[in-house]
Amino acid sequence: MTAELVRGQNHPLSQARLEIRIAAGTPIVAAATLGDEHGQVHGVEWVVHPGAPTLPGLEVSRQAAADHRLAVDLGAVPEAVHRVHVLLALPASGGPVRFGAVAAPFVAVTGLDGTELAGYTITGLDAETAVVALELYRRQGAWKVRAVGQGYAGGLAELLTDQGLPQAQQLAHDIHEAVARGMARAVPMPPPLTADGDRPRQTTTPAPGADQGSSATQGAPGAVPPQPASPYGTQSTPAAGMPQPGHGSGPADSAAQPPTTGGPIDYSHPRRQNTAPPPPPPAAPPAPPGQPARPVAGDATGWSMEERLYNQVWGMFEDLARSTAAYRSAVDFADSRMEKELDAALADPRHRIGGQGDAAREAARAKHDQLVEQARAAYDRDLDQLRAESEVVEPALPAAYARWDNPVWHGYRVPFEVPMAVRLGDLHLPECPELRIPMLIRLPLERGLWIDSGAAGSLDGSFLDSHELHRLAMETAVALAARLVAVHPAGDYTLHVIDPAGSGAQSLAPLVWSGVLAAPPAVGAAGVADVLARLTQRVDLVQMAVRGGAADSLPPGLDTSEQLLIVNDFPHGFDDRAVTQLRYLADEGPSVGVHLMMVADREDASGYGPLLDPLWRSLMRLTPVPDDHLADPWVGHAWTYEPALVPPGSEVLPQVLNQVAEARTKYT
Repeated sequence: MTAELVRGQNHPLSQARLEIRIAAGTPIVAAATLGDEHGQVHGVEWVVHPGAPTLPGLEVSRQAAADHRLAVDLGAVPEAVHRVHVLLALPASGGPVRFGAVAAPFVAVTGLDGTELAGYTITGLDAETAVVALELYRRQGAWKVRAVGQGYAGGLAELLTDQGLPQAQQLAHDIHEAVARGMARAVPMPPPLTADGDRPRQTTTPAPGADQGSSATQGAPGAVPPQPASPYGTQSTPAAGMPQPGHGSGPADSAAQPPTTGGPIDYSHPRRQNTAPPPPPPAAPPAPPGQPARPVAGDATGWSMEERLYNQVWGMFEDLARSTAAYRSAVDFADSRMEKELDAALADPRHRIGGQGDAAREAARAKHDQLVEQARAAYDRDLDQLRAESEVVEPALPAAYARWDNPVWHGYRVPFEVPMAVRLGDLHLPECPELRIPMLIRLPLERGLWIDSGAAGSLDGSFLDSHELHRLAMETAVALAARLVAVHPAGDYTLHVIDPAGSGAQSLAPLVWSGVLAAPPAVGAAGVADVLARLTQRVDLVQMAVRGGAADSLPPGLDTSEQLLIVNDFPHGFDDRAVTQLRYLADEGPSVGVHLMMVADREDASGYGPLLDPLWRSLMRLTPVPDDHLADPWVGHAWTYEPALVPPGSEVLPQVLNQVAEARTKYT
């Protein structure tokens, strides 16, 4: 049975040897890029195109044509390759200048016998001249196909740049030159199968500009793209406005930063300097015939179980986002189709008499219900797989990633290394509220945190008075601060608290009684000024030392550990100078290990006018009650955030904090 995909929907592939058939109605260029587990294309040798038409496991046409048949052998694709993107582009010279002026291209994945496994009509294109049609990707040891349909008005150059290729402009030029000058001859139809079911491959010609005398040219039989440099060696800059698993950024505030789609996810580990690729993930146990692969905790790529689990959680996050997008798109299509059919029926005068009109309406509704049922069945299939994966992943999470009710916290010991990330809460969508995705944020934090104690914008805010909401906000802040100090080695994390009026004393009691605070909470205007002055001075000293290349010459009494400042009841107790210092800490502090956590209602600070707008925008907004203000980077869904609170009556928080305090005493 053929799967008719819509944008974002995926489908499992039961065969390794495939053909991708393309029908466009106008000559187009077909190509493909090979990506690592993060979708990054590491060089021109990872791109198969008319000028270099073969790579291990892939073969494309040598010229522009209205119809293409691409040969794919997923079993021959190198282990370093985790994603294959099929690209379509209009020729640079002659023909249409945009996809919106031609019929929607159709792409099908078929078996070698021509049996269609999945099809996708790329609709919605307008000014685009290049498009990522399909993505073949590894998931839990198996391959899947996803309908992408991401267009680029800037053509191949923009597309390849978005996939991280440094030489995107030059390669796009070379591809169009190869097509325009006829540098590549026409490729005949794929040869017939051999007796053993394989298809013979052709020896490729060197890519334009390649060294003709080289003994190993691009795409030579058996050649493997160079293993990509370890993604754990360097850090890259996250895409703006994008919730990334890399470098301390998290799901973007949908009200402050519009989500971007299609950008790469950076899984780099700031402490990894090894240039070798990470070891492969553990193999999943064989599944019964006809059944999906059994989920395995830690089946993603990574150097350690912690790293593999981290990457796996983000893979689940992406899968749920895209599956939900596909379901919503299918339902929208069914609604639109029913409306058109109903309008057409009502516009026909013959249907206004007798039962013809009722029959037409019933037929339209029946088609609508059938389409929705098919979409829901596919969506439920994906949800069942993700639920099964969540059931094995959640119990296997380390303390930094686990909920407070996870038994791992009962065996807690102060760690010797800083984890890659920390869990700040859970995310879920309205279609499947029971499926919770851990919200993991990379460490060290690159943005401060703002626990919003205001009722505006909160799903449950109308049921809570301001005092109760503020109490919940403080408990959320204490739970997050306790988690942050608990996942760091002894002496590597220092907590400071500003509570000018003492209104948070009850919530702050676990931090005070355990002795994990550097000093008692600062109260009054004098206490606020003292704490801010000391932290501002620390930022200044570290910045000067780093910029001057004299990091070893810091004053001997300076605390070089990571610092977290919790501010309650802002702006109570803050004068203009204190507000300026707070903004300075929010802007400059994270780069030198000083982080900010504010518990405040933005409306309370409205008296300062636009002065504080940059402060709020620089912080990641979290809420003490469920709220749907966070967006994912792939399709921009509004995800409901729930804070990571300690279960009522649990003693896990005092036990953990006591161990942290004891270890801190031994360290000092």
